[in-house]
Amino acid sequence: MDTWRCIIHDAADAPTNMAIDESLLISGTPTLRLYTWHPSALSIGYFQGIHEEVDLEACQQHGVDVVRRISGGGAVYHDRQGELTYSLMVPEQALPHDVQQSCKRICTALAAGLQQLGVDARFAPLNDVVVNGQKISGSAQTRRRGHVLQHGTVLLDVDAALMFTLLRVSDTKIAGKGIDEASARVTSLSALLGDIDRDDVIGALRRGFMDTFSVALEDGALTDDERKRLPGLREKYASDEWTFQR
Repeated sequence: MDTWRCIIHDAADAPTNMAIDESLLISGTPTLRLYTWHPSALSIGYFQGIHEEVDLEACQQHGVDVVRRISGGGAVYHDRQGELTYSLMVPEQALPHDVQQSCKRICTALAAGLQQLGVDARFAPLNDVVVNGQKISGSAQTRRRGHVLQHGTVLLDVDAALMFTLLRVSDTKIAGKGIDEASARVTSLSALLGDIDRDDVIGALRRGFMDTFSVALEDGALTDDERKRLPGLREKYASDEWTFQR
């Protein structure tokens, strides 16, 4: 049985979190990382236009970081108390070559972990995990240097009103009962289970990945080389040049 590294990180700001994920991607060492955000943040996909997707003034008013990810996908609000984030780094050969199939494999591991908590979580294309048709996790993926990074959310709680305040959503999407309808399409562990301990969620997700990939997960930490890359990578993610490139 192969052994992968598992890193459980304390909360960090958005540039630091994205710098760590990219440093791990450069290494390519099979790693499951679980982490949180402080302050809360809004991340946008690599190809998105920030002014079209984000209300920057609202983010500033609410003390929410804004960061551009290295991965694609859409804008995501990361609540410092309402979300646990995962990232998985593996060599490409550890996953199906087809991007959709690789995403399915990883999201199936997430779903298996959530099932450990007693919820009927299932993979839903393209890159979501749902419970009773409601989204509880979304993911994004990128591939560099023969390595794969996929990272995404596990919703512990949802503040839909704040989310819509931070994101620029067209009037047609939020007209009438748009926010209520959008909220109805999303769920969280607290909505499903009541009070939930974050450590229990971490343990369940670890078991889901171990079972799905038939690996052992061993507690680990960043290597010296991974740490040495962090200042330069963090500077990139904190820069206006990176954030406002589109």
